[in-house]
Parts: sequence; C-alpha cells; structure tokens
Amino acid sequence: MKKATFIILCLEGALLSFNVAASAALVPSIAADFVLSQFTVGKIIWLYMVPYGLAALFYGPLVRAIDARKVELVCIFLFSLANLMAGVASDIRVLFAARFLMGFFGASVIPLGIILIGRHIRKEERGRYIGLFFGATFVASLLGLLLSALISWRLIFLIPACFGFLLWVLMYFFLPSFKEDRGVFRFGYLAALKDKKTAGVFVYIFLASLAYHGVQQWLGVYFSTRMLLCQFYISILITITSFSGVFGELWGGRLADRLGRKRVADLGIIGMVICVLFFLFKMPMAAIIFLMVLWGLSWTFNHSGTATFLTDLPGEFLNEAASLNSGVRFISGGLGAVLGGLLMRRSFSAAFVCFGVVLLTLLFLGRFLILEEK
Repeated sequence: MKKATFIILCLEGALLSFNVAASAALVPSIAADFVLSQFTVGKIIWLYMVPYGLAALFYGPLVRAIDARKVELVCIFLFSLANLMAGVASDIRVLFAARFLMGFFGASVIPLGIILIGRHIRKEERGRYIGLFFGATFVASLLGLLLSALISWRLIFLIPACFGFLLWVLMYFFLPSFKEDRGVFRFGYLAALKDKKTAGVFVYIFLASLAYHGVQQWLGVYFSTRMLLCQFYISILITITSFSGVFGELWGGRLADRLGRKRVADLGIIGMVICVLFFLFKMPMAAIIFLMVLWGLSWTFNHSGTATFLTDLPGEFLNEAASLNSGVRFISGGLGAVLGGLLMRRSFSAAFVCFGVVLLTLLFLGRFLILEEK
C-alpha cells in the first residue's frame, strides 16, 4: 500500500470520527437549545449507530464488486452533506434524519481500511497499521470533544462538513483505483460465520461493544444529572477518554503484534471492569479523571486487539469480516445505548452493575471465543 493511500484512509477515518464522541457530550446543550429532554435528544446517538451498523454489512461485499474508489467518493460527499444538514437543522427531526444519513454513508470507511490493511500489509506489521489507522480516528474524536467544550454544537457538525468537501477533492485526484481487489458481488456472511474463529470473535465483539456503549454514550448525562457538571467539564472529562484512547490504539496495536491479539483484548476488558465498578461510588474529581484515562486506554486496547485479530482471518472472509466488524460494533453499540438509556433513566447504579456483569462474563468467555493461532 502506498503511503499516500494510507494517509487518505486515515483522513477519512478522522473525518468520520470528529463528532462521534462529541455528540454524546453535546446532548445536554442540544436539549437546552431545542427545549427538550436529554433522553429524547439522546436518540441522536443510536440513530447514528444502528444505520451505520446495518449499512456496514453492505459495503464489504460491495467493494468486492465495485471499485472502492468510486464507493468512497460517493459516500464521503454524502456524509459531508449530512453533516451540513445537521449543522443547520432548525428542528430536532431534521437533526435525527441527518444523523441517520451520517451513519449510513459513513459506514464505508472502516471496512475499507481493514480490508486494505489485511490484503496489503504483512501479518507481523498489521497491528501497527491498525493502531495508526484507528489512532487517527481517536485524534479527530479528541479534537471534536475539545472543541465541543468551547464552541456551539452546530459547529461540531459544520466543521467536518467543510473538511469533508475538501477531502473529497483530495480523494478525487490522489486516491487510486482498487480494481485489482475486485471480484464477484456476494454476501458471504453465512459461510464466514460457519468458521469457528470468525463466529467466536464476533460474539465477543458484540458483547464488548454493547457494554462499552451502554456506559460511554450516557456518561455526559450521568455527569450532568448526578454530578451537576456544566458542559465545559462534561466535555473535558469525555475528552480525556479520547486522549488516552489515542495512546491505547497506538500501544495496543504494537502490543498485539508482540504479545498476541487476545492478551491485549483481555487487558482491555479487565480495565473496563475496574472502571465500571468504581463508577458506582461518589469520588473526587482527581479519581474520576484517573478512571476516564483508564476507561479510554482499556477500550482501545480491546479494540485494537480484536481489530488486528480480524486481519488474520482467512482471506476469503476478509471483506465480510471487515463489514461485520463495523456492523456488529455499531448495531450492538446502538442497542447498548438504547439499553443504557432505559436502565440509567431508572438507576445509574443498576446500569453500571448490569454492564459490569456483562464485561466480567466476557472476560471468562474470551478464551472460548477468540481462538488465536499459536
């Protein structure tokens, strides 16, 4: 893979991720602007995640039959247009529709990145490239979160709209054709999931993403409701998770090459269990900051370990595995966000206990679900 191609892929990932985490932090501000309940506005989270997850299942097989360059040019343009629509929305229903479209068209980016890394990078170096690729997404997410504490929520959508149109021009002139990677359009999901290694890792990913997003997507509401923090402090605390997540992706990818994919993923689960346990208690701000650092590191260790494992799956399943990665993560993440909202509306403590139990169970199930080659 050419260096310029990889840089464009990283820029696409950055564009995609700029306002993903910031959206959760901005729920209180958007709710105040539209004079609505925070739990009503919180729908912008899963209205992005669920269509993203469903659409991602289509893009892996699609880029097998159609040049990925053409697919990305169409998707990035429409994704940018959807951000523009969100930034100028005068009604919550328009914002909901824009978030739906952002999820649908943004879902092409991550599968393509995983497919290209899996096909064009040597196995012993894939963890490093996975870490760099997802590290770029966390840098962008961090920037979006920092800005969400300082500027209007509308600009958090207008900035990626402008950047996306500029990136489209760059892609038009410099993104190469991927015709050599093309084949026959087919949905090979049944065949892929019949493979024990493939099926096991996606059960693992589903449960991990469900628990993570059930907590993560409502932290802004938790800090606002239970701790009575203003938007500035809410954004800063959630920003800390993205800041530590940048290092978690980079270190996690490298460690996945050295220590093994499963071991790094397990370290992430252990860290998340510790965080959820301590979220049950009232703590000073210094302790909360520490937990947010650990939370970001833990999730990205798990993410980079499992994502690198996917690139090691048999080549005939790679397109389906790349799409399933995004599809399963975002569908389960959307379900986790819905479940988290239902639980936390009643009791924050009960929600943390439920998701902690899921993570703890997953830690013990991991040895049966991730079958790494020795």
